[in-house]
Amino acid sequence: MPEQLPTLAEVVRSGFVESVHYGSAVGLDPSGRPEVALGPVEAPVLPRSSAKPFQALACLIAGAALAGPRLAIAAGSHTGEDFHLRLVREILDDYGLGFDALACPPSWPEDRATMEELIRQGAGVSRERMNCSGKHAAMLAACVANDWDVPAYLSADHPLQRRVRAVTEELAGEESAHVAVDGCGAPLFGLSLTGLARAVQALVLAAPGSAPRQVADAMRAHPEYVGGTGHQNTDLMRALPGALVKGGAEGVLVAALESGHTVAVKVIDGSPRATTAIALDVLRLMGCDVTAADDFARVDVLGGGIPVGRIVTTVTGRRYNPR
Repeated sequence: MPEQLPTLAEVVRSGFVESVHYGSAVGLDPSGRPEVALGPVEAPVLPRSSAKPFQALACLIAGAALAGPRLAIAAGSHTGEDFHLRLVREILDDYGLGFDALACPPSWPEDRATMEELIRQGAGVSRERMNCSGKHAAMLAACVANDWDVPAYLSADHPLQRRVRAVTEELAGEESAHVAVDGCGAPLFGLSLTGLARAVQALVLAAPGSAPRQVADAMRAHPEYVGGTGHQNTDLMRALPGALVKGGAEGVLVAALESGHTVAVKVIDGSPRATTAIALDVLRLMGCDVTAADDFARVDVLGGGIPVGRIVTTVTGRRYNPR
């Protein structure tokens, strides 16, 4: 319940606190020790798309031919631009499959320019434009590589999904607290917020060349496939070289710096508008230099199309105002 959770951010309009965001946040030092813990960080959350790097890792371990941009899009939530579709098609083509094998729901692309162009062309929603199609293509590739049942690949009892669960639990250092169905139809394994942070940290600090490190390196080298044009995860990784950033629906965000400092955030109302600012403030609280990302910590509140206020974090017990 919100009354049991700390306030992580306030929405200030014309000097008036209009609303607040309650939630939890945890910051791990490079040894994995929780250095910042706000709210019930050991309580389970559904990581949503922040779990995609673990799903991509499971596909890689299972034998899917994923590297570079292909591995990045498997771990990402792409914006449905044409270059994303070309890569999804390449993955499927290599395994004798087409877009019709995708079981994610049809969707408009998240990239507005692409959506408007599709509308001008008279096109509609499609599975391949859905932000999870890269992940689904990787899952299908792993199934073909192992001669597993392809149509049933989203069943929680499928060999691939059992592999995903095992990989996720190993990275997190805990058993899954709950099994749910994600928005794309894939099984979703609940973790504590601390466990989620541990899992992401494990990717960044894994030995060079290892499968977990390959996932982290692919995402950091090809952030345009983790998100897309104008996507905040993509732009934040470019602003902080070496950082791995992955958001998820319903107010989840994870970020791990090259040093191993890692933060996981869950905003209880499900809004993502303050999650990046909150995560950056937690990293600052741990002594990390993230000044290159100060622009991402500023979230303006508009009135008549111009700034009349802003969202300010309360992570440190005071309002933080970036330069």
